Amino acid sequence: MKTVTAIIETGTDHRFSIYTTDEDLPYGVIGTGDTIIAAKEDFLCAYEEIKETFRKSGEKFVEARFVFRYDIPSFLEEFAFAFTLAGLERITGINQKQLGHYISGYRKPSPKTVRKMEEGIHRFSEQLGMIHFAGV
Repeated sequence: MKTVTAIIETGTDHRFSIYTTDEDLPYGVIGTGDTIIAAKEDFLCAYEEIKETFRKSGEKFVEARFVFRYDIPSFLEEFAFAFTLAGLERITGINQKQLGHYISGYRKPSPKTVRKMEEGIHRFSEQLGMIHFAGV
């Protein structure tokens, strides 16, 4: 089984797309939807259809395990239930107005800003992982 990166992106129409980027894979997979959940369902359905097509033609199929990577607007959409822009500003050091521009698609973050955001989220996640409650 091959581990394959699948990119989740928000389009200018505020719909979500997921696609593979592995050039060594003998097929590509795409999915779209109004929500990330719908796009993932469409993506996985497309994968199963490709698998079936390979099976019917007798071609060898390379099984894949997908690792999903988000663009910034998609991440912000997916985790809006957990993070406010004020909270993300404290976690990442990126100001709320700038984050709002990324959500709306008005601006795109630089690679340096993407790294800064990812590192801040990972630090926060590590802090959460060290929490232990009394009485347990």
